[in-house]
Amino acid sequence: MNAVTLRLLNQQLACPQFDNPTALVHHMGAMQAQEYRLMRWAVAMRTTCPSASAFKQAFDSGQIVRFHLMRGTWQLVSAANYAWLRMLCSPKAIAVTKGWMSSNKISIEESELKKVRKLLTCIVADKRSATKEDIVQGLAAKGITMDEHRLSYHIRMAEMDGVLCSGDLLPMKATYALTSDKLGEQPAAIDKDEALLRLAQTYFRTRQPATLEDFVWWSGLNIGDCRKAIALMGNTICTEQWQGRTFFFTEDCRTRGYRKGKYLLIPPYDEYLISYKSRDVVLPQEHKHKAHNNSGIFQPIIAHDGLVCGNWTPFKNDYQTTFFLDEHTADLQSEWLKYKDFLQK
Repeated sequence: MNAVTLRLLNQQLACPQFDNPTALVHHMGAMQAQEYRLMRWAVAMRTTCPSASAFKQAFDSGQIVRFHLMRGTWQLVSAANYAWLRMLCSPKAIAVTKGWMSSNKISIEESELKKVRKLLTCIVADKRSATKEDIVQGLAAKGITMDEHRLSYHIRMAEMDGVLCSGDLLPMKATYALTSDKLGEQPAAIDKDEALLRLAQTYFRTRQPATLEDFVWWSGLNIGDCRKAIALMGNTICTEQWQGRTFFFTEDCRTRGYRKGKYLLIPPYDEYLISYKSRDVVLPQEHKHKAHNNSGIFQPIIAHDGLVCGNWTPFKNDYQTTFFLDEHTADLQSEWLKYKDFLQK
């Protein structure tokens, strides 16, 4: 088993199969969107024709939305996947968020939550696409002021409760819209087992080969639910032992289309690393601090034939790189030009 090659193919980082951002995000299920500017490249680099304008059109029209979901962190999901993913993942994410609030000594009483939620809804409805500054000003007009940390928790809880999601895409600042306005009427709820099955199918089809521990980490669900989700897949999923661990594959695992010699300029918080606990498959353990720290801060990385080998700087006019595994940069210029071309489209 060549786990590195298989992850490149199934993550659409080699020989991508989709020509537009919406189809790609829908296929991937949920994609980490911590870095507001570079989440666009994380999606686009997995399409056949990367285009910043195509991403913006999909985002502004509500075909793709950004909100807090898995593990209480930012995710991109398709409009078609929004309802069932939020139903399945938000209860655990809300519990995680409340734990963070407690550790930060922030307590929000139910009366405060309801009062602020009502005002948030009115402010965002009035603006249609509101920045955090708009929200701060709107609350201040009603005599309510709070520090940014507390306000962020209010907004996050409103997202996980299905009230708010992303508004229009701005160059630097996140905006918020009412989910009911952005996505319209949502489909009927599905039962939990069906949602678990969908999640497992999506995860292993797009991140394989992956372990149970990888799936637990990515989904944010408890291990019992993750085991059940895998069991629901029946004989459409199989296992293989590799380096002392059990990896899962689906029956439609992509195995063809990879060509050697490829460099990739991968943004921070990308699914190529953040989807897994078993990151050592593509990132040597002794160099993991170059890609992320223990506090969950991820860096832009360079991969050569799927192995993480260096770092790059996305927001410079000329590409700047550092390598910790190799310095064979023959094809790196073409990747930089591809990234710059994406920004201009």
